Amino acid sequence: MQDEAGEMPISCGNVDAVICNGLFLHHSIDDFTSLKFIQLTGAGYDRVPIDKINARNIKLFNARGVYSVPMAEFALCGVLSLYKKMTNFSENKKNHIWQKQRDLLELYGRRVCIVGCGSVGTECAKRFSAMGCRVVGIDAAPYPNDNFDDMFNLSELGKTLSVSDICILTLPLSDETYHLFDEKCFGAMKKQAILVNISRGAVVKTDVLVEALKTKLYGAVLDVFEEEPLPASSPLWDMENVILTPHNSFVGEGNSERLFNVIINNFKEITGKC
Repeated sequence: MQDEAGEMPISCGNVDAVICNGLFLHHSIDDFTSLKFIQLTGAGYDRVPIDKINARNIKLFNARGVYSVPMAEFALCGVLSLYKKMTNFSENKKNHIWQKQRDLLELYGRRVCIVGCGSVGTECAKRFSAMGCRVVGIDAAPYPNDNFDDMFNLSELGKTLSVSDICILTLPLSDETYHLFDEKCFGAMKKQAILVNISRGAVVKTDVLVEALKTKLYGAVLDVFEEEPLPASSPLWDMENVILTPHNSFVGEGNSERLFNVIINNFKEITGKC
């Protein structure tokens, strides 16, 4: 299958298993009458018709853990870049300007709130803990995880945001999390906090984020957006306190090997073959 959005190379009705990402955004799953196995190459389930898959007892697997390491490294890199004003140094280098920055900040001792404590959130917790941060997790279903100092239910989000210097979003997009970060959440956030979004753009209400960046937040590290590509008219492009990347945080040279292992292990699970 060369192009998920184009013509299928064989009849949909003859397909027993697919490895895909956006296939069902462009093709109806109803046409795949023989389908028994779906392996997603992404971590989220927001691009597949979950209700129909469950109703037909189709085995569905995501790429859990495949992209967690590069995404966690990206989150750490973004926060450090803001605190250490690396954009300023980069601009000065281009213009051959030798100028010290006297207002750099330290990451050590910061309080970090990670919203979504799955594989990506856990890898983020490991790295920020190693930098001397106190890391608290927020999850829809809290569970024991030694990588977090504490983990609370979503009902504790506002209280946790009020004392957190950094908030990292790694939660999936669903009806419950759509625009979760709205006026109420941004109102609860600590002044001069940093928001990192490496989950899905629609978890955040964009216009409210823009206003918060003007009036309250220290900055933001944004890899995902409600509309992608991000429109040229978006004010986020010109905000000096925003690190902006094109849905790129998942990229790493170890992904192919990790994805291959996930696919093979999942196939073994449903077939019983070694």
